[in-house]
Amino acid sequence: MNIDLEQLSQLVISACKTELIPRFTLVKRQYKTDGSIVTEADLAMQTHLTTQLQLAYPDIGFLGEEMTLEQQQTLLSSGQSLWCVDPVDGTSNFAAGLPYFCVSLALIEHNEITLGLVYDPIHDDCFIAQKGKGASLNGHTLTSLDTGLSLKKSIALIDFKRLPDELASQIVTDVPYGSQRSLGSIALELCWIAAGRGHIYLHAKQHLWDYAAANLILTEAGGFVCTLDGETVFNNTLTPRSALAACDRHLFDSWSHYLNVSTV
Repeated sequence: MNIDLEQLSQLVISACKTELIPRFTLVKRQYKTDGSIVTEADLAMQTHLTTQLQLAYPDIGFLGEEMTLEQQQTLLSSGQSLWCVDPVDGTSNFAAGLPYFCVSLALIEHNEITLGLVYDPIHDDCFIAQKGKGASLNGHTLTSLDTGLSLKKSIALIDFKRLPDELASQIVTDVPYGSQRSLGSIALELCWIAAGRGHIYLHAKQHLWDYAAANLILTEAGGFVCTLDGETVFNNTLTPRSALAACDRHLFDSWSHYLNVSTV
């Protein structure tokens, strides 16, 4: 499908200026049944994006994080083209006043992700990728170059909370990297790996709306990613997926070897 990327990015940026930034540091958190946080900003952003995307692209459906599981499953099983949206990725950061969150928007067509856009309103960074056409950051081509770093010299972005206990203990006692961060936004962390603002990544439980856009941005920039089972991360289901990633092939191979993951 032919999408005007400039129009799309301005739609998302405008939504952030209208619904998200004015609520930053001012909203109260609530908790969903799964224990995750939701705020007024999440709901307002999803409503705003739903309306504007349906006006601009009436033939494309909308799957948002704040929908019910039944609604999400029905949409994903329909086979129609879908926008997959996380209105605020990093909601706990947003609610706490930590300036590290983003909006994530992916287009799913014919059971594959064909477009990804991640916008960080704090840094005014807009990451975009189209399948087979590369990735960009603020209009400049995004290319993940060989860092020349060993795994021991790398910066790791790791979410320990969701790792299996045995794996988390292994990483803590046999530290394979130079230093580690946990920044709190899956989509933005993957985009930062694509931009070289970190080198390796690990997460054990990403939802479709968390990773869909950023996964494409990372791979189109030349980065590498797979699950802890060595599979492609996206499988067109709502089942949470693990991911290990790196900004270059050497680090990806070293990281996969350390984690005992067979990759192709």
